Amino acid sequence: MRLEFGAVVFLATFAVANRAHPAPTYTIEEAVAIAQAQNPEIAIARKKVQAARGGLIEARSGFLPSLTSTGLYDKRQQQSQSQLRQEDYNATLKIEQNLYTGGQVTSQRAIAQLNIEKQNYELQETASHVIMDVRIAFNDLLLNRAKVRVRQDSVRVLDEELKNQQQSFNAGIVGKLNVQRAEVALANEQPELFNAQTQLKDSYLRLGDLFGLEAPPGTAAAPFEVSGELQYQPNHPDLNDCLARADANRPVIKARQMDIQIEDQQYILDRSASRPHVRAFSGYEVYSERDPAVGPEFNYGYVVGINATWNIFDGFATRGRMQATRARRGAAVQALAAARRAVASEVRSAFFDLEQAERVLHAETKNVQTADEALEMAKGNFAAGLGTQLDILQAASDVTRTRTTRLTAIYLHNVALARLVHACSSSAEALDFGSKIKNAKNDNRNSTQASDVARPPGKLGQR
Repeated sequence: MRLEFGAVVFLATFAVANRAHPAPTYTIEEAVAIAQAQNPEIAIARKKVQAARGGLIEARSGFLPSLTSTGLYDKRQQQSQSQLRQEDYNATLKIEQNLYTGGQVTSQRAIAQLNIEKQNYELQETASHVIMDVRIAFNDLLLNRAKVRVRQDSVRVLDEELKNQQQSFNAGIVGKLNVQRAEVALANEQPELFNAQTQLKDSYLRLGDLFGLEAPPGTAAAPFEVSGELQYQPNHPDLNDCLARADANRPVIKARQMDIQIEDQQYILDRSASRPHVRAFSGYEVYSERDPAVGPEFNYGYVVGINATWNIFDGFATRGRMQATRARRGAAVQALAAARRAVASEVRSAFFDLEQAERVLHAETKNVQTADEALEMAKGNFAAGLGTQLDILQAASDVTRTRTTRLTAIYLHNVALARLVHACSSSAEALDFGSKIKNAKNDNRNSTQASDVARPPGKLGQR
């Protein structure tokens, strides 16, 4: 009894807590901000920037003096013919400073600084790509949610039609064929509703992955909600201006340029191995004298000196490293050219998709009106005895399909615009430099029409 009572209390408390803390609702801009703060790919890119900064500290240490200490103590076995002391010890505290390294330290610091810039560009590229994915996933969720509403309304309308036909059949007004046609139309529409609901759940999962969120165990509900409707915002960019912006602003191109500069500095670093290295040192030393005939056992004093090394011949190791660096630089040049071509292709592909979505959207906006008129004509012909119930069902299906297609066109327009913004590394407002005031007024009028969720009529007998 106590266990059962405790379980009931726990479930009641959990239900009250869920009601007290509803799932948060995000706009598209809030979704972008959450992804920027929590997305795993962006977090990894930030850690790489921090690692590059640590590399700069390491490279910069070559300009600073180093302080080292060494010590030794040993005890030897006494030989019968030796008068040396059995114990030997020394301790040294030494400070060293590079005087000349053949460009090694300078090139190392330059490479570290270039690596920081490169990782910052990589972070910007990753963040831009994630923002694009978030905007696409957000619009995909809005599209699937609107499709669910359209399919739910369509199922409701067809269910009402089936009930009306059954009543008419029971009254002897229509035949069994009308009832069967209504049943088939309803049965054909229900799988479309199930498919739309599944796609909506998948959209929540994709957006949650971009947020860096894990689905709560034991529940099918999403841990968040989104606000807004699928809307069309006209944008008229210019292709040449988009290409110029992408070539000048895209972080991936700048990162490939950093690769070339890094290889240039790496060549200087490799060449420094064939030049002399000079270090000055000073310190204090405590040591023992093993031979009693030389002097006392305990000795101490300051030491000052210069240490120089020069590899006259290293078996062509330096030459091989320099040759490899020249080859990598050539590859970096090719990678930069390939990146420019890839970015230009992204811009053109997104631009062409945007144009196509514009044309499809305007065509489907007119097509929805035509489908509505066709449905009205089919109902009129049926009432006058010139048509059949099949004509009405087909016309109603056409209305649902055309309005769903218009929603898809709005989604494709928004996706193409998000891709173009990412490809140009710019904002949607900055790209809309080709529109005119007159076109803007017309587009605002069309935007009001296109932003409708495109629901079918409440009943097949009314518009």
